[in-house]
Amino acid sequence: MADGLKNRQHYGVTIDKEVLLKFRELADKTRIPQSKLMDEAIEDLLKKYSDKGEGR
Repeated sequence: MADGLKNRQHYGVTIDKEVLLKFRELADKTRIPQSKLMDEAIEDLLKKYSDKGEGR
């Protein structure tokens, strides 16, 4: 890979400004990298919706 990432991939999204501010504050407060927090959030969403099945 040209960017040197082996297990990660760049992905661009737009996020509500207030949500992004709180997210950045959480990362600063917990000293957990934003990318790791995003992984956790997405994994939680995937689990939430897989538990409900395909038909929501």
